[in-house]
Amino acid sequence: MITATTAPGDTRARYVTGLTQLGSGQAEAAINTLRHVLTLDPSHAGARRNLIRALTAVRDHAAIIDETAHALRDAPDSAELHFLRGTAFNALSRPLEARQALTAAVRLNPSFAPGWLNLGNTLMDLDDLPVAEAHCLHALGLNPELIEAQVSLGFILTAQGRLAEAIAVLEAAIRSHPNNVHAHWNLATATLLAGDLRRGFAEFEWRKRHDRFRHDFINLPGPVWDGGDPDGHAILIHAEQGLGDTVQFARYLATIVQRGGTPLLACEPSLVPLLRSIAGAEVVSKYDPLPPYDAWIDQMSLPHVFGTTMDTIPFPAGYLSAEPALIAAHRASLPPARCVGLAWSGNPMHRNDHRRTPPAEVFAPFAALPDSHVISLMPNRTLTGIADPVRSLANFAETAALIAALDLVVTVDTSIAHVAGALRQPAWVLLPYAPDWRWLLHRNDTPWYDSVRLFRQPSPGDWQSVIGSVIAALAE
Repeated sequence: MITATTAPGDTRARYVTGLTQLGSGQAEAAINTLRHVLTLDPSHAGARRNLIRALTAVRDHAAIIDETAHALRDAPDSAELHFLRGTAFNALSRPLEARQALTAAVRLNPSFAPGWLNLGNTLMDLDDLPVAEAHCLHALGLNPELIEAQVSLGFILTAQGRLAEAIAVLEAAIRSHPNNVHAHWNLATATLLAGDLRRGFAEFEWRKRHDRFRHDFINLPGPVWDGGDPDGHAILIHAEQGLGDTVQFARYLATIVQRGGTPLLACEPSLVPLLRSIAGAEVVSKYDPLPPYDAWIDQMSLPHVFGTTMDTIPFPAGYLSAEPALIAAHRASLPPARCVGLAWSGNPMHRNDHRRTPPAEVFAPFAALPDSHVISLMPNRTLTGIADPVRSLANFAETAALIAALDLVVTVDTSIAHVAGALRQPAWVLLPYAPDWRWLLHRNDTPWYDSVRLFRQPSPGDWQSVIGSVIAALAE
């Protein structure tokens, strides 16, 4: 409603300005202008709808949800509003609400291919993979040129373990759209999961253009190392992504040392004391001034420049060591029973954590393990009646020493698995049905760590079977 002090012409002029700004790609300016229109006339449906479109352009998902709630009161049968609302819910990892909104969108406009695609993406997040696949195929039937549907279909097929089909779909997508980052990224995942490491790590280089990972990369001064002879040279390695990734690919520091180079790893401070156990390597906090170097490389590009294959993964027998004095201190505090370390959850900020972290109650059988003592490997956290806390673990060097003092580690797919494997300590890793690429498919061991045993879900969400297998193995 226009207020008494507002001239209708002023509101109209501002609205036209907002439309012009939106049409010319000035989304931020359009947002400010259209918000002003709505302060003058809160009932202006056109201003609100175009505000939602501008918010979509800048990916302000929370604001989209707020504004679509207002707009749908006046236009409950708008397929576009339901579509934008559902897409925003999906981007915020709220798949149940996304499914409701996107179901309404395709009901109201069943010929809109992106609606079926995004509903398929939502059902993928809910692990309803067959229906997600069907929706993506339906979207492609409506619009065979919808590249996003091809890319999502490749990912869904990968999640079902149908790797040959996934690779074929993604290769076709790349033939028609050679620079589609998400197609290359999904192809990297599928080929790595299939064990084609040489091709997979080549495709993995596309992560540097991916909107989810670009913030991990910085352009440092000096030449980028291409894997050439490092003899006599200092090679700076810049850590990226998660702590587990840093530990897993720290093995290449020892390879550089073997070839006469001096590796300089810049990583998260909590890892520095542990990774300094690699002889000949220098490890510093990535937030401190960098030491002098001759060339530099992003850490997860190392397997690519070394041409790693399944048969040439370096140091599967371990490449880290824990401090003997710390190990002795932990051993002195442990009971005489078999001691099992337990890590029952991953980083909740990880995009896939809802799949890789079981509900805490599934670990209840650990409380009844005979002649065993279960210890929390998660600093300052405990599972009541199941896993006892230990003294404070200040960093990963402390955690590594505790792992080295234990008889066994049982962990979900998190950094603890990599620390145990890099120490060559016995570790059992609990995996979801669609695992991360590094764990491959259909095997209970891994070429990355020869002391690690894998326990896999037989179907999505079935953690009871995984825990049952672990308990049975512990009883052997």
